Amino acid sequence: MLRTLTSLVTKVGGSGSMVLRSLSTSPVLSYDFIKTEKRGGNNNVGLIQLNRPKALNALCDGLMVEVGLALDEMEKDKSVDAIVITGSDRAFAAGADIAEMKDKTFQDCFRGGFLSGWERISTCRKPTIAAVNGYALGGGCEVAMMCDIIYAGEKAQFGQPEITLGTIPGAGGTQRLIKAIGKSKAIEMILTGERMSASEAERLGLVSKVFPTKELVDEAVKLGERIGNFSQIATAMAKEAVNMSAELSLSMGLLYEKKLFHSSFATDDKKEGMTAFLEKRKPSFTDN
Repeated sequence: MLRTLTSLVTKVGGSGSMVLRSLSTSPVLSYDFIKTEKRGGNNNVGLIQLNRPKALNALCDGLMVEVGLALDEMEKDKSVDAIVITGSDRAFAAGADIAEMKDKTFQDCFRGGFLSGWERISTCRKPTIAAVNGYALGGGCEVAMMCDIIYAGEKAQFGQPEITLGTIPGAGGTQRLIKAIGKSKAIEMILTGERMSASEAERLGLVSKVFPTKELVDEAVKLGERIGNFSQIATAMAKEAVNMSAELSLSMGLLYEKKLFHSSFATDDKKEGMTAFLEKRKPSFTDN
């Protein structure tokens, strides 16, 4: 998709354009629907900000394509240890783009694999942190749940209101929400469109911590920095083991964990970590 020393303009999802320029051999991506930067004292935390303020960050095709491209770039960037995904103070994302969906047919959805590309967030190998302020409804709630950790602002609201539109969640709402908060509360929310406050989301385990609105993103970045103190390869192994627990039986999950644990003994970072512990010094991990 990127051509060295060539500027390329590609239409995305029928809404807007995304400019991709290559300078020498290092591509610089310019986005229409998101903003990206590196944050933290060592610039080791990637930040993806959803940026459709007039639409409360409604998740159009173009926006989700751009999120996938940004994740690709950050995953390849060895200096990035963790990734924060956020929106605005008013809305993380108020849902999928209803105007874009309204005239879609079953044939359109089935043939095009509608929403299948959203799973790129859940398959990212680096730790992902959703920093949720304001509305996280429908697809917004589903995107937050695709991340490994959710931090919320004190005024955040979570919900799956698809039932009010004559449809159901289509990007994991019926699957991930039940695993996070249990069947009874999840199905109540899905069948009524009822919203959940940040404090209730924290109490039920959907959210890790709640912060004042203006402090949220900084706190999420600090978490990414803390994660970045450790071996990237060990972090990736731990994340993989935890995520597989949702897919496997206990016995198979324990076996999977053991294999990854044994694999860690082949890494330089395991040797460095244990040597540093015995020598009573701080480890210097090389991500190898």
